Amino acid sequence: MQERTMTPEPLPFHPNPKKPDIALPQGACDAHCHVFGPAARFPFAPQRTYTPIDAPKEKLFALHRHLGLERSILVQASCHGTDNAAMLDAIAAGEGRYRGIAMVERDIDQSELERLHEGGVRGVRFNFVTHLGKPADLDAIREITAKIIPLGWHAVVHFDAHRLEGLAPFLRELQLPMVIDHMGRIDASAGPEQPAFQLLLDLMQDERFWVKVCGSERISRAGPPFEDAAIFGAILVEKFPDRVLWGTDWPHPNIKKHMPDDGALVDLLKIIAPRPELMQKLLVDNPTRLYWPETL
Repeated sequence: MQERTMTPEPLPFHPNPKKPDIALPQGACDAHCHVFGPAARFPFAPQRTYTPIDAPKEKLFALHRHLGLERSILVQASCHGTDNAAMLDAIAAGEGRYRGIAMVERDIDQSELERLHEGGVRGVRFNFVTHLGKPADLDAIREITAKIIPLGWHAVVHFDAHRLEGLAPFLRELQLPMVIDHMGRIDASAGPEQPAFQLLLDLMQDERFWVKVCGSERISRAGPPFEDAAIFGAILVEKFPDRVLWGTDWPHPNIKKHMPDDGALVDLLKIIAPRPELMQKLLVDNPTRLYWPETL
């Protein structure tokens, strides 16, 4: 049997992030982060394309306390495949302050979806990113989304920027809210007029679409403090203030260089959401509407 190609050894997450210079509003939410393992308890998927460093819930909870984040959305990553156990365990420990985005097989049944819902899951993620393996099957996405619509869930879509032109017509077919990861992974050095970013802006005209203005460390070409990327986040927040989310992306899987300081990423919010009302919507109001609507 041919072995699956693994990416190089990952960088460790930042051991001592700074205290942010800015104070976050009450109820602030990290809308994109992960838990990995510990592998001894929650093994990684055999078909994974990378093996991360253990990043357990205790480390994440401590980071959130340090940064001033009170709530969080845990996103299932490909290294755990469709075994959502580590994520569900962390959500349970969060005592209502955490929700989740799962990865599931196309043949998942309603009883399993209801179990995930009871465990705090509110959406499903689909990957179209080359380094994470084969792109999601479009027919499978149609089947899965039909099953999750009655639960009030949404889809999270993670894609390489060059794929958006081909994906956009398909995404418009789907009759549920969709959240785009990491500003569509555009290239910050190509400027706001680049076709990929203009396609993203066009897609966002449809009110079913949301976008996460995080991942500055991924799309930057200038390196720390990643202000070249934060400018794109600012454009999206200004244009679509009611359909934007932000997260740390801790523990930053597959970062090859410039492992970010999470406190410094929080400080980029001064650029991304420069006015208090924008910060309130980005960090509190929007994630509440999407993930905790029962509290409104």
